[in-house]
Amino acid sequence: MKVLVVEDEPLLAKALQICLRRDSMAVDATSDGGSALEMLEMNDYDAMVLDRDIPVVHGDEVCRRAVLAYPQVGVLMLTAAGRLDDRVGGLRLGADDYLTKPFEFPELIARLRAISRRTGARLPTLLRAGDLSLDPFTRRAARSGVPLSLTNKEFAVLEELLRADGGVLSAEELLAKAWDRNADPFTNSPRVVISTLRRKLGRPWPIETVAGAGYRIALRPVSCSQDDRGPDR
Repeated sequence: MKVLVVEDEPLLAKALQICLRRDSMAVDATSDGGSALEMLEMNDYDAMVLDRDIPVVHGDEVCRRAVLAYPQVGVLMLTAAGRLDDRVGGLRLGADDYLTKPFEFPELIARLRAISRRTGARLPTLLRAGDLSLDPFTRRAARSGVPLSLTNKEFAVLEELLRADGGVLSAEELLAKAWDRNADPFTNSPRVVISTLRRKLGRPWPIETVAGAGYRIALRPVSCSQDDRGPDR
């Protein structure tokens, strides 16, 4: 899940990035509405955490434009004002949810995950493929009922592959969805993470390499006899 944080309070913006990354989300951040609109145009986000009172372009206008131009991006608005008319005003602009400062980070994460379910492909909370399961809310993954110990990045990549529901994701697409915008576009990080994921998931390999295209979760995991070349291929 890739999130854009738009917050002009530096300490809160940093705390939001740390919190969301710990939950295996890829996070970009900016402090003003003008750059937020530019970043929305250049990147594929699943959700946006948007402070209402930001410089250059007000949060209300950012929300209005985002809803019209990028309906697939869920919007969670933040504000220091807790009045009913403020909350209603934000929702009328098209925000999917509203949170008043101060707030608890676990609640923010839960609301973001809920927004993603509503605005995305409407996949079930528990993602499954064969004997592989992953729950984004509890951050638990298992194979054949055995819990998997995954790094944040491994969890994020596996989640994106499961959400693709058998579709092929290229290394570039994985980089765009599971890494922030500062990632080197020429890095081999997706390939490295796929390799470590395969080792942890074990045989038969559930992640299939599609030559010249990318990776996908095999509807029927590849058996050892079908692909015995090792996890790096």
